[in-house]
Amino acid sequence: MNLEYFIAKRLITGKEHKISISAPIIKIAIAAIAIGVVMMLIAIATGVGLKHKIREKVTAFNGHIQISNYDNNRSEVSVSPVSTKQDFYPRFTDVDGIRHVQAVATKGGIIRTEDTFEGIIAKGVGEDYYWTPINEFLVAGTLPDYTGELNSEVLISQLTANRLKLGIGDSFFTFFLRDDDTNKMPNQRKFVISGIYDSGFEEIDNRYIFIDIRHIQQMNKWADDEVGNFEVLLDNFDDIDAKNNEIYSKTVSYLNTTTLMDKYYKIFEWIGLFDFNIALIIGIMIIVGGINMITALLVLILERTPMIGILKALGTTNWSIRKVFLYNAAYLIGIGLFWGNLIGLGFIWVQDRYRVFKFPNPEEYYIEYIPVHINLITVLLLNIGVLFLCLLMLLIPSYIITKISPVKAIRFE
Repeated sequence: MNLEYFIAKRLITGKEHKISISAPIIKIAIAAIAIGVVMMLIAIATGVGLKHKIREKVTAFNGHIQISNYDNNRSEVSVSPVSTKQDFYPRFTDVDGIRHVQAVATKGGIIRTEDTFEGIIAKGVGEDYYWTPINEFLVAGTLPDYTGELNSEVLISQLTANRLKLGIGDSFFTFFLRDDDTNKMPNQRKFVISGIYDSGFEEIDNRYIFIDIRHIQQMNKWADDEVGNFEVLLDNFDDIDAKNNEIYSKTVSYLNTTTLMDKYYKIFEWIGLFDFNIALIIGIMIIVGGINMITALLVLILERTPMIGILKALGTTNWSIRKVFLYNAAYLIGIGLFWGNLIGLGFIWVQDRYRVFKFPNPEEYYIEYIPVHINLITVLLLNIGVLFLCLLMLLIPSYIITKISPVKAIRFE
């Protein structure tokens, strides 16, 4: 049997341990660890959850990577068409980790009603479009179906619909400039609203309506196999840079690739700060918990000074005695971790299921409620890290045991 562990266990389970002068201080130290773990779990879950939700929203309307003609020069509207007769379309088999490839086109226009008008970007999509992410933001009506003949149904944002005072089933005219001759009358199309979406991103909701891509092909006088660009959806967002390089190397020389992070670099710079905030909170909580444990350990050493003297007189080494108190401290940290995980994970589960807490200013965070996301590996690594760092911090104060004289310790009261 491990002698140090045996002594530590007796100290922990002994009745005198519960009524000693160190009991209140130990409870405070355990509470500090528990509160720290709760704060760290919430910081990680909310920070990562917000990052994932924002990334999902932006990806739903743009894909992870865009493949377009160099002549487009990152224009918001499609300028130079690309043929769909590509090796990577409709399935990109040369690169792993690609979920879907879809052909789209965009064209600027103005919606005109009897009372007002609104500038928009019409995003033309076809039968290959992956609607699943967009379906999450649908607030009224149904998604348009572009699998049959040319369809005049459109999906419009809640923001644009409110400004134009339009609803499901209403029709409106949209005017598009001619690319071939701007002096001619604009192209006019009549659309009917089949669905209304609300992404929470004003930058997106203020611009895009979804229409049948064949309208844009007709207005631009493109062939049936010509589109504005391709959107590539990946299995894993974290692979976006590596996959972008792979995709670029597998496409022909006149095509360029652009990542979602390049297009919305300001948003991704902002959410990149979340990692720093999370690390800062974790660091502060570990320091606070460690300081409380140091205080508790010093009190335990002071309270057990006669026992230390007896053990030294019996020939026990300093390191062996230090291990007794480190085992004791590890037990106390473990209690704090248990309650911290129970409370923290319980809070995260409630928020994930019932969305109790909401942002007071959702327009600044692009989402109404506070999203949470955490996985088992993160929880395990956090607990192991807290335990390891706290014990590491306790090595220095436990060194005081080596300075205790056996004779003076036995006489200590």
